[in-house]
Amino acid sequence: MFFLFLIIPLLEMYLLIEVGSHIGSLTTVGLVILTAMVGLALLRRQGLLTFSKAMRRFNQGELPMQELAEGLLLGIAGALLVTPGFLTDGIGFFLLSPLGRISVARLIVPMVKRPETHVSPDGNPAPRTFEGEFRRKDD
Repeated sequence: MFFLFLIIPLLEMYLLIEVGSHIGSLTTVGLVILTAMVGLALLRRQGLLTFSKAMRRFNQGELPMQELAEGLLLGIAGALLVTPGFLTDGIGFFLLSPLGRISVARLIVPMVKRPETHVSPDGNPAPRTFEGEFRRKDD
């Protein structure tokens, strides 16, 4: 957390000052605004593609874990792209690119705890169903 809240803003300020000293302050501000606008337009497109892939998998009866992870990463990319600065824009564009996002999502998906499977005495997966009887007693 220390890294996120202290080091990144300091690096962003340093980069903005350095770039501004080379290309001018108005050009730097325009570049930051341009990257945010382009990033958000790409984010919308990638978000719709990911959503449609997730719906296809869901309609096939599969849990779209990869697409859910990608959607989370797209949200993070969007937040980074609207944050002024070149470092956050670089990370945001990396997460926005299909190759970067899919690679990071493949690292995240195995970390999510999947539901435990109950094993029957013969070693095969068994549903977690309890058999029994009940009677309803009305007062």
